[in-house]
Amino acid sequence: MNLEQLKTALREAGVVGAGGAGFPTYAKLSEKADTLILNCAECEPLLRLHRQVLKLYTYEILSTLYEISKLTGIKDIIIGIKASYKETVDAINGQISSFENMKVCTLPEVYPAGDEVVLTYEATGRVVPAGQIPLSVGVTVLNVETVYNIYKALNKEPVTHKYVTVIGEVENPITVLAPIGTPLENLIKMAGGITISDPAYIIGGPMMGSLGSSSQPVTKTTNAVIVLPKTLPLIQKKQTKISVDIRRAMSACCQCNYCTSLCPRHLLGHPIDPSALMNAAAHSVTSDTSPYLNAAFCSGCGLCEAYSCNQNLSPRALLGATKASLRKNGIKPPEHPNMRDVDEVRDLRMIPLSRLRARLGLDPYNKSAPITEENVSVKRLMIPLSQHIGAPAKAVVKKGDKVTANQLIAEPQENALSVGIHAPLNGTVLNVSDKNIIISVE
Repeated sequence: MNLEQLKTALREAGVVGAGGAGFPTYAKLSEKADTLILNCAECEPLLRLHRQVLKLYTYEILSTLYEISKLTGIKDIIIGIKASYKETVDAINGQISSFENMKVCTLPEVYPAGDEVVLTYEATGRVVPAGQIPLSVGVTVLNVETVYNIYKALNKEPVTHKYVTVIGEVENPITVLAPIGTPLENLIKMAGGITISDPAYIIGGPMMGSLGSSSQPVTKTTNAVIVLPKTLPLIQKKQTKISVDIRRAMSACCQCNYCTSLCPRHLLGHPIDPSALMNAAAHSVTSDTSPYLNAAFCSGCGLCEAYSCNQNLSPRALLGATKASLRKNGIKPPEHPNMRDVDEVRDLRMIPLSRLRARLGLDPYNKSAPITEENVSVKRLMIPLSQHIGAPAKAVVKKGDKVTANQLIAEPQENALSVGIHAPLNGTVLNVSDKNIIISVE
């Protein structure tokens, strides 16, 4: 197999980033990279599935990293993992000697260690320029479950299931392997059900995840469903209308500058400056457009509003609204932004995950969520045709068709950034729309 054959296999198997926005993995692999980083930083509070999967499938994942390196010409493989994940680190150390040019980089217990720009610096000392991706400095970053899905694709198994951690106000927090399209409520039942009467649901991590419902389906990027009380300040913050956040930010900011001085990208020398944007917006400053244009370099990590601001304002909301306005009006960020040196006090300004977790009120939910071997019970799957960045897959089945597990039900769009979608289980197609395929499970 060569690199192009690998890319074709991943495109057809539907492999995308197993978290975040779901960037199609075939498009990330390049001969321009000299370093491959496995991301096992798991930076969001409460999440734990990557360390669990890496511990469970250590050899499969390490051998796949080595295979990728051979096909791309990559020279160095770095496993970025927090030192606190001791059992997983031990599992890696028990296998790593079987592979050349592979080493472990232990990471601090900080947020957001899993941001690929931050991880690239921690693992290699290379600073990714503002607005660029790690490949611009010769690095490819893949997370643990994505690499495991590559392993399966190399063995002719498409992506049909997703590991999901169910945690928070549930009886028995667990991590399950769920068929894509499964309603989240089915996973919550497997966790023993909800322990409160009026829950809210965060889909993903507590910092960058979004509020959702228990009826939503599992997708290729669903890492977690976190059940929390609606009275928790974290939930109330996520429920606030963005227009209110923006007005409060513009009227009450005291210019303490904490949002900027603790910003992970700013500390790496990027020109992102939340404090300058807050000041410019509050005083309707238009003579200097740089605070607005530089908002495009925000990673959306949320530290500025969840941790840094002592007035409970939402710089991220203003940054997000500014970025959206720039895109809407076709205004692109500067092609060659002014970069500063990495801040000399960066190491002193990284945010310990324990302090962030406490600030968010999540300490009571920081519990083990072991992987269960139990199959998920599901009668109906609602499978979105768009589960990744790029063009949605195109359905190749119709109402009434019988499908079998692993069968292609939606193909990648030609000449577009797109991947295939496959049936997780045997069943009958109940409906096909431009958004979803619904399957009744046998």
